[in-house]
Amino acid sequence: MNVRKRVFGFLYFAVTIAILIGVLKVTNWLPTVLQEGIIRTYSSIEEVKSRLKVRDIYIPSYFPQKFKWPPSRILAQSKPFVAVVMEFRNVETGETDLIISQAASRDFAPDKKIVISQIKERVNYPLNGRPSILEVGVCKNDVPCSRISWNEGSNEIRVEMKSAPFELIKIAESMIH
Repeated sequence: MNVRKRVFGFLYFAVTIAILIGVLKVTNWLPTVLQEGIIRTYSSIEEVKSRLKVRDIYIPSYFPQKFKWPPSRILAQSKPFVAVVMEFRNVETGETDLIISQAASRDFAPDKKIVISQIKERVNYPLNGRPSILEVGVCKNDVPCSRISWNEGSNEIRVEMKSAPFELIKIAESMIH
């Protein structure tokens, strides 16, 4: 009798845990279904455009060969404002070495996979006739990093890269319409 109670107790516990896991998964999935437009991962730029009705996504026409295309990760939202983040991996290392983001709000701050730990130079830079801010410094392990940001219509565009600013500027210039 005692063994039977233990077996049923264990089965009851296992079934309860399985149901709890199922409820948690549904609870986690439900907001993304009910609230179209909140930030989430997308499989392609075309999916972002069609699902969120975003017309202008700024994509570089110049793209260094050391990065994999298409983006390794695309995050986007349309509520409370439009924002798109594209991450690109280095072909050799597999690390995220280039991030391009655009947002219709200055308050938007995407996950920081590229963090400039020390800014060595910050200058106003004329980017194809548009005022921009170019920051050059180092990331962790003294890896050279650079970032450039400017406004394109109602969007603030930011390009961040683990490298010196030369290719970064070429990428940014190729994004201007």
